Amino acid sequence: MNRRDFLRLAALGAGAVILPLPAFAREISEAEALAPNLSFAEKKRLADVALNVAKSNGASYCDARIGRYLRQAIFTRENKVLGAQSSESFGVGIRVIVNGAWGFAATNRVTPDGIKKAAETAVAIAKINAKFQKEPVQLAPTKALGDVRWQTPIEKNAFEVPIKEKTDFLLAVNDAALKNGANFVSSSLFLVNEQKFFASTDGSYIDQDIHRIWPTFNVTVVDKTTGKFQSRSELAAPMGMGYEYLSARPEGKYQLPEGIIGYGKYYDMIEDAALAAKHVQQKLKAKSVEPGKYDLVLDPAHLWLTIHESVGHPLELDRVLGYEANYAGTSFATLDKWRSKSFNYGSPIVNLFADKTQPTSLGAVGYDDEGVPTKRWDLIKDGILVNYQAIRDQVHIIGEKESHGCCYADSWSSIQFQRMPNVSLAPGKAKLSVAEMIAGVDKGIYIVGDSSYSIDQQRYNFQFTGQLFYEIKNGKIVGMLKDVAYQSNTQEFWNSCVAICDESDYRLGGSFFDGKGQPGQVSAVSHGSSTTRFNNVNVINTARNV
Repeated sequence: MNRRDFLRLAALGAGAVILPLPAFAREISEAEALAPNLSFAEKKRLADVALNVAKSNGASYCDARIGRYLRQAIFTRENKVLGAQSSESFGVGIRVIVNGAWGFAATNRVTPDGIKKAAETAVAIAKINAKFQKEPVQLAPTKALGDVRWQTPIEKNAFEVPIKEKTDFLLAVNDAALKNGANFVSSSLFLVNEQKFFASTDGSYIDQDIHRIWPTFNVTVVDKTTGKFQSRSELAAPMGMGYEYLSARPEGKYQLPEGIIGYGKYYDMIEDAALAAKHVQQKLKAKSVEPGKYDLVLDPAHLWLTIHESVGHPLELDRVLGYEANYAGTSFATLDKWRSKSFNYGSPIVNLFADKTQPTSLGAVGYDDEGVPTKRWDLIKDGILVNYQAIRDQVHIIGEKESHGCCYADSWSSIQFQRMPNVSLAPGKAKLSVAEMIAGVDKGIYIVGDSSYSIDQQRYNFQFTGQLFYEIKNGKIVGMLKDVAYQSNTQEFWNSCVAICDESDYRLGGSFFDGKGQPGQVSAVSHGSSTTRFNNVNVINTARNV
C-alpha cells in the first residue's frame, strides 16, 4: 500500500485509532483454522457451559459470545493483481459481573473444557477488579429473548464468489479508468462475514450472520508537461450487503449536476471508475479556489464524514464521560449542555438520529453484543441536543432504564463496549432537489466525495476537504475548482444549516474501519443524509497552505 492509499484509508477510518490492513487480514493460526460450522443447538450447549460455570463461581451476570469471523481483502493495480488475503478466526469471549465488577476472558479452545477454564478466568479477574472498583456496575435490564436468529438480507454471499471472478471484476474497473484517460489506477475489495452467537444469564440465545462489503478505487491522471497530478476515489459507500451490491442495476442511481452519479442500493463500479478518469482530467485544468466565505452545498458522499466526526464521536457517552481521554480525547458536548435541554447543536431544521436498523447500512444488526434489540433514537431534535449513545452499564447516568443497543466487539477475543451506531441527518420535509438547492445559491461551492480532514480532541474545531468541487455563481455551476477545504467548529457549522433536500435524495456513506478503544478495535458504521446547504462557511486554499 502506498502512502496516499494508507492516508485515504486512515481518513475513512475516521476515529480514535486506525488499524492498518495487516490487522484486518491477519494470518490464520492453527488453533483458529477449520472452525467447525456448529449448529444452533451445539452453540447453545457450549454457551451454557460458560453461563453455568460463571454462576456457580459467584457471578451475578454472564454472557458468552461464540464467534466465527471471515475476512477477505483483494488488491489490484492497473492490469495486475497485487494480492488476495483471507482469514478466519474462531473462538469464544466470556464476560461476567462478580461483586459489582466486570471480568473478561477469551479462548480459541471452543470445547467444554476450554470454555470452563475461560469462564473461571473471567470470574477471577472480576473478583480482583472488585477490590479496586469504587462503584458497582449498574446493568440496565433487558428482556429474555429465548432462541432468536437474525441475518443480513443478502442475495449473494460474496465469500462464495470465486476469487478469480472478483479479481477479474476489479481489473475491469481498472481497465475502464485507463481507457478513459487514467495514468494510474488501483482498486480493492474488502469483505466481512461475522457469524456470532450470543448467550446470557438473562435468558437470551441469539444467532446472527452479518455481511459487509467495501469496494474502493483510486484513479490518478498526470499532466506530463508540468508533472502535476490529481486523483479521485469512488463515490459509493461500503454497505451491509452481499455481492449483489456490485450489480449495475438502475435502482438507486442518482443523476446529479455536472454529470455526477450518486449511488444508492447498487453500485456500478465500472461506470464510476470511467467517470472518475474524466473528472480527474477536469481537476487538472480547474482553477484554484479563492479563499473566503461561501455557501456550501454538500453531497451525502461528502457529508457523511463530517457527521461522523462532528456528531457521531462527540455524542458517544463514554467519550463525554472522559473514558477515552487518555487516548482519543473528550467531547465538547458535555452533560451540562444536555441537561440544559436548550443547547443549540444546530439550526432548527437539523435532526440527527442514531439507528442500527437501517437496511443495507454497515451498522444494521438485529441485536447488539449485549443481547439488546437494536432501535432508532434521536440525538439532535430540532437543533437541540437531546441524547447520547449509551449501553447497559451507562444509561443510568442519563436517567434512562433501557440500553440503546449499541454495544459491539470486533472479535470474540475483544470485550464489547460502546460503539457508534449509524448516525444520520434526517432529510428535509419539503420537496427540494439538488438542482433547486443550487439555484438558490449566489456564491457557493458544491462538494462531492470525502477526503482528508482534521478535527481537535473535543470534536469541535475542524477542517474538511473532498473529491470534487464546483463553483456556484448566481444559482448556476460555472466550473470546477480545486484546492478547497472548509473550516468551522461543530456548533457554528450545524447552526449554519439552512436547507436539506428531501428523502428522494437520501443516501448512505460510511466507514469500514472506525477505530476506538485501548486495545484498539474497529467497527463499521454508516451515516445517511440528503444534499445539505450550509451558509457563510470559511473556505481556505490548501495549495497556499502547504
